[in-house]
Amino acid sequence: MGKPTGFIEFTRELPAKRPVQERLNDYNEFIEKYSSDKLNQQAARCMNCGIPFCHSGCPLGNVIPEFNDAIYRKNWKEAYDILSSTNNFPEFTGRICPAPCESACVLGINQPPVAIEEIERHIIEIAFENGLVKAKKPNVRTGKKIAVVGSGPAGLAAAAQLNYAGHSVTVFERDDAPGGLLRYGIPDFKLEKWVIDRRVAVMEEEGVVFKCNANVGVNVPLNDILREYHAVVLAGGSTVPRNLDIPGRNLKGVYYAMQFLKQQNKRVAGKDPLSNAHIESNIWFEELRADGKNVVVIGGGDTGSDCVGTSNRHGATSVTQFELMPQPPASRTTFMPWPTYPMVLKTSSSHEEGANRHWAITTKEFIGDEKGNLKALKIADLEWKVSEDGRPAQFQEIAGSERTIPCELALLAMGFVYPQKEGMLNDLDVELDDRGNVKATEKEYQTNISRIFTCGDMRRGQSLVVWAISEGRECARKVDEFLMGYSLLESKDAAWVTKI
Repeated sequence: MGKPTGFIEFTRELPAKRPVQERLNDYNEFIEKYSSDKLNQQAARCMNCGIPFCHSGCPLGNVIPEFNDAIYRKNWKEAYDILSSTNNFPEFTGRICPAPCESACVLGINQPPVAIEEIERHIIEIAFENGLVKAKKPNVRTGKKIAVVGSGPAGLAAAAQLNYAGHSVTVFERDDAPGGLLRYGIPDFKLEKWVIDRRVAVMEEEGVVFKCNANVGVNVPLNDILREYHAVVLAGGSTVPRNLDIPGRNLKGVYYAMQFLKQQNKRVAGKDPLSNAHIESNIWFEELRADGKNVVVIGGGDTGSDCVGTSNRHGATSVTQFELMPQPPASRTTFMPWPTYPMVLKTSSSHEEGANRHWAITTKEFIGDEKGNLKALKIADLEWKVSEDGRPAQFQEIAGSERTIPCELALLAMGFVYPQKEGMLNDLDVELDDRGNVKATEKEYQTNISRIFTCGDMRRGQSLVVWAISEGRECARKVDEFLMGYSLLESKDAAWVTKI
């Protein structure tokens, strides 16, 4: 490595953030960049460890020590070439990935791990600034046509890889712009949408065709897709949210988190927040705002955190976040050995901006007024029993803990259960697994219909953006093999070997 003693000389430092009171006034990204010296120092912390576990910690198999070394030597092109060899979209993962690679960092055994995610973000932004990101047009076209249904991270990755292989790729997106969850699920203060537009422009220059407002099975006939394309990749995501079926669920003021977040992303983009609302819920609902309301976010994950940050920017009177599970520990326990991804307490930037966080809470009833508007929640505390492996196993309500709290806007952020079955999936008659996802093995990504493949959350269930990109890449390789009998696209397992 460039500086063998770097991990001794420098400690982990993250870039500064704009002050809370300043960033609450807009929806722009607020994490600043390292200085050139700081970036050099953070890259220098990467050790020349015998076995770099960060490779296996990353679902993409990113070749992390090598691009850290290139950054330390200020060889931006080499760093970009290494990173882009395994990751099609480091500008996405460098902003919104929970960085399982850092949990597997060898230095993290007894020191703060290398700031891999931030270094990754800097590599791709420096590459764009220096003109290193260029369209890679295939020299020869195979004559094969492929339809990718869904333009989230899995669909984009599959499309990019299949295009590199020389196939003609068309991406069908039911919303008005590409990006899927990236565009209408992730708030702009975490991922500004020009970042997506910049990448889509590169892909279009490479030859990928995007068709938006194209809902396959609705306004795009399914038979046309099956007739015109040699293979189809289903990458529509896991879009059916988990419901909380308790008394008062139908009150005005109780909504799914994605309804709330998607509307705000459309506002920021200067669009009608209610446009295309029917394509997910089959209903038109009113415009959602948190201004002057007591907001309760039910669900303690990243989506819930995004609702917290958005509600604060709206000017909510109060923001409270509930989690059914008990509060996680602050650091690894004996049941979370390195290099596994630990389930520890995480405080997001949205929490830093203000939120009342509560764990081991059950919501028992939504309480409305005489006009059918939500006015309060009935909640209670839970007591959890822990199993032998340290995991919460059973809970019971604590007697006498039931109480009512004021709430005019409740946002359900409890995750997603499976992809939408009505329409395309039912019409295709593809097999589903026990969890309701499209059935296909991780080895082949092929459904029960030979020329129809699937990847991302539609196959594996709700997961991370980095996993979706990995799935899209691996699925593309299997489609390429199916069409051509072989594939020159890299597989995740072989990528790090070929780059060393």
